[in-house]
Amino acid sequence: MDLGFSEAHEQFRRELRAWLAANLERPWLEELRDPRNDEDSLFEIRRRWQAKLNAAGYLGVNWPKEWGGRGATAVENAIFQEETYRADVPPIPNLLGVTLLGPALIHHGSEEQRRRFIPKLLSAEEVWCQGFSEPGAGSDLASLRTRAEPDGNDFRITGQKVWTTFGPWADWIFVLARTDPDDRHGGISFFLVPLRQPGVVVRPLKQITGESEFGEVFFDGALAKREHVVGKLGEGWRIAMTVLSYERGATSLAYPAQNDRYLADLVKGLAESGSLARHDVREKLARLVVDNEVMRANGLRTLATLAAGRAPGPEASIEKILWSEHAKRQSDAALDLLGPQAQLLVRAPHARAEMDWAREFLWSRAGTIYSGSSEIQRNIIAKRVLGLPTA
Repeated sequence: MDLGFSEAHEQFRRELRAWLAANLERPWLEELRDPRNDEDSLFEIRRRWQAKLNAAGYLGVNWPKEWGGRGATAVENAIFQEETYRADVPPIPNLLGVTLLGPALIHHGSEEQRRRFIPKLLSAEEVWCQGFSEPGAGSDLASLRTRAEPDGNDFRITGQKVWTTFGPWADWIFVLARTDPDDRHGGISFFLVPLRQPGVVVRPLKQITGESEFGEVFFDGALAKREHVVGKLGEGWRIAMTVLSYERGATSLAYPAQNDRYLADLVKGLAESGSLARHDVREKLARLVVDNEVMRANGLRTLATLAAGRAPGPEASIEKILWSEHAKRQSDAALDLLGPQAQLLVRAPHARAEMDWAREFLWSRAGTIYSGSSEIQRNIIAKRVLGLPTA
């Protein structure tokens, strides 16, 4: 198994680093720290950054060229994620559109759907959110109850979606809705639905960090056109599950690169306080560094599997556990070792300027739940790696 990068990969990295250095106005943390920025202005900063990335050809790196990508491999895509995390760029607003909806349309959509939606998705002219999770249907997504009922040639959607990232700002939502109540998996279809129409209400959800990035979406007879069904009726579950695998490996190097920045700030803060020489402090730091290198090695293994043309196995579940559990340990250690200053959100007086450890601490709790909880991931590993029976 070759865990190294080719010269072509390294050339791509050098070009990307140069472009980021020339085009990133300031790191995302500085935008968050700026008191002039509210949530709406921060969202517009994200939108402008995505448009700039798209104009330079850096979105959908591994998509076919005809649909705005570079036709590159999963390795270049992972390098792109790694370098943008390292540079602390603004998160793009169409993250779920680019990582999930775009691949769904490329592989399962009609030619008309691709031409209609992909260009505006990439440019952030239209922002998308994801309508999968529901109250009572998160990790057990197949139990979703939102329904789509025929209305002539079209459909009317009724139900509720929750934890809808960027829902308060989105123009469209891709929705899993039940079209056959008697078929648990085969009775789910994949719809593209405009949010600005009668029968749709979006409510922001206030998070523990004080932000409202998430929303909940209520459908009461909202119109979903037949031409906006992706694939065939009843294929929604299959489409949703397969598109998740298209992006495996994309973030395999991103979280270790991000943690490099976090650990460097932690070391700097401890050096300033004079506690870096303490044995217990150095032991905690060493454990975090080792954990991060294990995560990086697992990411390289995933990329080597993809580069060899093989589908990854349970590596994605291992990666999810590694980065989400590490984020908790890392932020816990920062608040413990740096003291009260690290407990202040970044805009508070006397907060640390380099890192918003309080926000990282609060966000890390969610990381072990969304995108498949740690318990779900451990069940997958137990079954697929250890061969253990699962309930």
